[in-house]
Amino acid sequence: MKSDNIPVVRPAGAGKQLVALLSVLDKLRAPGGCPWDQAQTAGSLIPFLLEETYEVIEAIEAEDAVLLQEELGDLLLHVIFQCKIAEEAGHFTVDDTIESLIQKLIERHPHVFGEAEADGAFQAKKNWEATKQLKKNRDSLLAGVPRTLPALTRAKRIQEKAAYVGFDWGEPEPIWTKVYEELNEVKEAIKDGEADAIEDELGDVLFSLVNLSRFYKVSPEEALRRSISKFEYRFGRIEEELKRRGKSPAESSLEEMDLIWNEFRQKEKPS
Repeated sequence: MKSDNIPVVRPAGAGKQLVALLSVLDKLRAPGGCPWDQAQTAGSLIPFLLEETYEVIEAIEAEDAVLLQEELGDLLLHVIFQCKIAEEAGHFTVDDTIESLIQKLIERHPHVFGEAEADGAFQAKKNWEATKQLKKNRDSLLAGVPRTLPALTRAKRIQEKAAYVGFDWGEPEPIWTKVYEELNEVKEAIKDGEADAIEDELGDVLFSLVNLSRFYKVSPEEALRRSISKFEYRFGRIEEELKRRGKSPAESSLEEMDLIWNEFRQKEKPS
């Protein structure tokens, strides 16, 4: 379906709340406003921007729509705040940001707003990457993935970019072979006792596991977060049980804690 056939309907008054938000922020930054808001810079807001981003992620993972609405509002504030600071410095306005976003969405969806075709999500994302590469005029197809991303997420994005030009396995068997190959190389590095080699080989194992998770359409970052949460929960049950026995983990043996761990694991399994 091309853009001419796509109705775009917005309710009357859409955007009024955004204007109101801008007005509130203007007042906070103006003389007589809030000293804290007035003192902020683009750089000083980075920690709060990251915190709000992760709170949005937690709300999504919790499937809590009420919390998600609140957290998205907090995140939107940071987007608008950055635009306000840039406007004050004479760099750009929020309108400039929105206008460039609209143009980007149109340019990078040639299968909707142009003559390109996309028979599925993979081809649509491939079109996006191709137009992005052309627009950015980058030297490498892998450029543009922020180095500050969590490593598992960055690995997945790098692999996806390579896959869009065909540098990818089409079936899982070679990936499994690679995982076992890398695990054996870790064992060899450990035998040799070379710390740098162990780190390199463990990194290769993780990178291969990211490839495997990508093939099975699993987010490695999400999978690891779930495992961390599961560990926290089970270790908490160990602490509770030991407390009931009048002990602490430091006063208990590994065997005792491991026994409690396995008991809780068995209770978690569906009957």
